Amino acid sequence: MSRYTIAGHGRMNCSLIRALALIACCAVPASAQKPRARDLSIPFEGTPGRFNAITDVEGVEVGHATIVRGSGELVIGEGPVRTGVTAVWPRGRDDPDPVYAAWFTLNGNGEMTGTTWVRDSGIMEGPVMITNTLSVGVVHHAVIRWGVARDMERRRGGWLAALPVVAETWDGTLNDIRGQHVAEEDAIAAMEGARGGAVAEGNVGGGTGMICHRFKGGIGTASREVEVRGDDFVVGVLVQCNYGSRETLRVAGVPVGREIGDLMPSRGGGGVEGAAGDGGREGSIIVVVATDAPLMPHQLERMARRVSMGLARNGSVAANSSGDIFVAFSTANERAASEPGTSTNARVMANGLLTPLFAATVEATEEAIINALVAAETMTGANGVTVHALPHERLREVLRRYNRLEG
Repeated sequence: MSRYTIAGHGRMNCSLIRALALIACCAVPASAQKPRARDLSIPFEGTPGRFNAITDVEGVEVGHATIVRGSGELVIGEGPVRTGVTAVWPRGRDDPDPVYAAWFTLNGNGEMTGTTWVRDSGIMEGPVMITNTLSVGVVHHAVIRWGVARDMERRRGGWLAALPVVAETWDGTLNDIRGQHVAEEDAIAAMEGARGGAVAEGNVGGGTGMICHRFKGGIGTASREVEVRGDDFVVGVLVQCNYGSRETLRVAGVPVGREIGDLMPSRGGGGVEGAAGDGGREGSIIVVVATDAPLMPHQLERMARRVSMGLARNGSVAANSSGDIFVAFSTANERAASEPGTSTNARVMANGLLTPLFAATVEATEEAIINALVAAETMTGANGVTVHALPHERLREVLRRYNRLEG
């Protein structure tokens, strides 16, 4: 029995998607909104936006393609499959206007393509795509295919899809990663299915097979509203979390990982070595930061660096084999990246006003990771390995003992 899920909606370009019949037959509606960290009365600093999601930044759209099929022993090329693709559009899939952007790597055992040009130009074109480690190539190719088919070269006077930004984390504990089951059509489905509003979290998209602090991880998001001298701005964060040891996990400052030391990844009652989070594979995390504040690339790099502090709040030490890679972009200054002439009329926020945005980045990163852990559900994958969800009631009990539960 297979399941193919597209979280989001949008116009499907039939000429692009060879698997249209599969999608039509097997697509299922997005599930009802799962509990989130705040629903469990976990305390966080700052004021979230309407959806407490990266999509609170106007224009940002997120889409997922989730692939789950098969069970039992691993057969490379056949499964079981627990993987997918997530797409984050800075201005929506129908707006090819580039954005100012920057990236930062806290620890480099991972991949994010397209960042050489982002660093040199300060510009990012097209979506940020997130998948598993061995599917970066096919997703990269799919973005180019999408751009060519949509004639983006003619639409904006450049080539939107020339240098795609594609990032990854390793899902090889639960997924037949070496079988490379993500296809171009999956990446295109995530791109075409992107929308604003509430964002599906947990075992979806690129986060389907991910593990975080040896609990089930995946996709999470959060946002913060910020006032700077009378102007209102939003900072949104989306994570694909697949990192961390159990003993270092902290929630709202509480050593939850030490308090909930059981429920480790297991197979037939025994522990699993090599799962993300143990000494052999610390895993990785990809973080996307969006804002509508008028920031230049060097300022966005400063924001991207602050993601590290949000990670640290939850217990990350950026272990040796972890790929901790972050990208930040601003949706302000429309057309500023491509205006002719020497003046772009770009608005720029003074450096002295950035501290509230830095704080918002730290806070939203911290909450997005916990949202991923709260939303994720127990999953059994390749070789019968089971990765358990963070147990909500036990989490609340621990927080209550430390006097950290709100209400």
